[in-house]
Amino acid sequence: MKLLGGILLIIGTSIGGGLLALPVSTSQIGFLNSSLLLFGCWVVMTLGAFLILEVNLWMPSNSNMISMAKATLGKWGQLVAWITYILLLYSLLAAYIAGGSDFLGNLLNKYSLGLPGWSVSLLFTLILGTVVFHGIKSIDIVNRFLMFLKMGSYFLLIFLMVKHVTLEKLSGGSIRYMTTGITVAITSFGYATIIPSLRCYFHNDIKKLRLAILIGSFIPLVTYILWDLTVMGIIPRLGDNGLIEMLHSGHSNSEVINVLSTLLQKDVITSFAEIFTGVCLLTSFLGVALCLSDFLSDGLKIEKTGLGNWFIQSLTLIPSLIVVLFYPGAFISALSYAGIYCVILLVLLPVLMVWYGRYRKNISNGYRVFGGKPLLVILMIISVLLIIQGISGSF
Repeated sequence: MKLLGGILLIIGTSIGGGLLALPVSTSQIGFLNSSLLLFGCWVVMTLGAFLILEVNLWMPSNSNMISMAKATLGKWGQLVAWITYILLLYSLLAAYIAGGSDFLGNLLNKYSLGLPGWSVSLLFTLILGTVVFHGIKSIDIVNRFLMFLKMGSYFLLIFLMVKHVTLEKLSGGSIRYMTTGITVAITSFGYATIIPSLRCYFHNDIKKLRLAILIGSFIPLVTYILWDLTVMGIIPRLGDNGLIEMLHSGHSNSEVINVLSTLLQKDVITSFAEIFTGVCLLTSFLGVALCLSDFLSDGLKIEKTGLGNWFIQSLTLIPSLIVVLFYPGAFISALSYAGIYCVILLVLLPVLMVWYGRYRKNISNGYRVFGGKPLLVILMIISVLLIIQGISGSF
């Protein structure tokens, strides 16, 4: 049961709002190439996760990424980890506010309750922010109900939609566009920050930790490929209302739902798609907002009580909300920025931490990831290339 619990924690951390962006962000390369891309990202991010596990096992229990970076790389490593962690969480929060506002605005329009875009973003943030403000107990209650809805609606959607998939729509695409969706794909496997907590959960049981990481990360890979299969197999890549057009529209979430509704003419599928889309964004927002507020509270040494809680929650929500108010279509672009920070925090830094820990400071002991120096060099090159590509693609 503990192994199952660990696997579910990784699945829950992985599968979120990023899932919704995958068919659109990888539409130019086509289904087959997107599946290969997802597999490659899974391999890289899983190896990064195992490296984080190795370093964490050198440290006392309850050591986090920041303390791991400081112990192996010094103050510069701690600073890079701290800044990257903050940027990653703010980028993810901006993405989920943008995606959630798009979803909420589309829902309100259906009931003739259309509001200006800025007010929808503000309303979405206030409603979800209230849950976060009341702490982890309220988030836990809401999240349990939402997770049940998310997984139930996902499996029902796949079951109902897969018979409408056509092989013709799954063909096509060009590998030369492989770089366009890679940062979003990377973000979809950004679960490794939970590994220090899993170590405590498993009481240093390395065998179960490795198994939980492997299975817990592989299930999201299958989930993503199935989601790409159904959406790409129904919605054309090219033409008006095609996936590539959505990529540049800034309102991909609502457009995917509207096009599915038009093409399939099935109210039940539309309803489940709306539920699934909305719940993915809600659970992602709650998880990231909680993580960011706890991180800020710990880093600034301000308790989340009374006026301190108001300050921490404002610092958590307002910067990302401002980004969305000035750039409403920030969903996919914010996830792309998050992908850059994921590579730095969850691949490049772990490689450097392992290198310094093993070969410079000689503090490694016990569990060691296979591959030695060649694997670390390969991962370092891949991570640098991904960061360069992500930065160049953002301008």
